[in-house]
Amino acid sequence: MNLKQNLGRRIQELRKAQNMTQEKLAEKISMDITSLSKIETGRNYPQPETLEKIAFALSVDIENLFKFKNNLTKEDYINNIYKNIDFIKNNEEKLKFLYIVSSSLV
Repeated sequence: MNLKQNLGRRIQELRKAQNMTQEKLAEKISMDITSLSKIETGRNYPQPETLEKIAFALSVDIENLFKFKNNLTKEDYINNIYKNIDFIKNNEEKLKFLYIVSSSLV
């Protein structure tokens, strides 16, 4: 399971723990249900702003979205980190977001 899938599963888990439907969460974050479904199934990765909206709508700290149990190996973690760095290194907003998330983990 990759990072997108784990994140999607965690969002779904938090949503269901609050007895919230996909429709309700989608409404709270101003997103169509199809896009939210793609995030929850790990087909799409949400933008940083969307992650903030999801965390707020679920009343959790943003780092809580990344607290999931998984079977990733050390190599999986490293590969995912490098993929994310390549994706965001030329985008200052995304770099700042990664800094905030990574700072909260240490």
